[in-house]
Amino acid sequence: MKTILVVDDEDKIRDVVVSYLQKEGFRTLEAGAGREALGILQREHVDLIVLDLMLPDMDGEQVCQAVRAVNSVPILMLTAKVSENSRIRGLSLGADDYVVKPFDPREVVARVRTILRRSDDTQLLADRLVFGGGELVIDSLKRLVLRQGEPVNLTPNEYKLLLSIAKYPQRHFTREELIQKVLGYEFEGDMRTIDQHVKNLRQKLEEDPRNPRYIVTVYGAGYRFTGGAR
Repeated sequence: MKTILVVDDEDKIRDVVVSYLQKEGFRTLEAGAGREALGILQREHVDLIVLDLMLPDMDGEQVCQAVRAVNSVPILMLTAKVSENSRIRGLSLGADDYVVKPFDPREVVARVRTILRRSDDTQLLADRLVFGGGELVIDSLKRLVLRQGEPVNLTPNEYKLLLSIAKYPQRHFTREELIQKVLGYEFEGDMRTIDQHVKNLRQKLEEDPRNPRYIVTVYGAGYRFTGGAR
């Protein structure tokens, strides 16, 4: 049974989301503030966080950033902010998806299921892929990515994006293809979401993100994983 942590300071919203999740067979945990949520994460195994952007002690972006420093658990943000900059900032901090208030709780459940389904899809053609003479290692059995021998903390979407392109070095992928592989056919957001995920990966994997060795842009087409070759 998957465990979902619902973080929202409004009791009514939290109660509704929790009720719908429980009806769908999820185990739920609740927090009304950011620090309370971080405390729960230290004590409990959580498979996904439903996180409100506006909290009384620290905003959801701060919570997201604190979680991402130590944990790759998927995060679905609830927000009343609908601007493109707000969504891009949330994605850059590691959120996996957004639901804008007011929302249908059934949509939240559907998004939760979609994110968890994507997170579980981690099959590789080989158990261990090695690139750049061992500089970058993807170990699918341990679900671990190493850069220069050190673990890299990737979000589920970043991990899935990396797997999708690393399985086929030198093949270029369009943004549309990557949206389908990483976010699913039902995704209706901006195609530039993939650009933000690529930017995040470059920051974590590349020695010089502005001059990437692994994930290069194919201008007018999309992206290609080079395997470290120039």
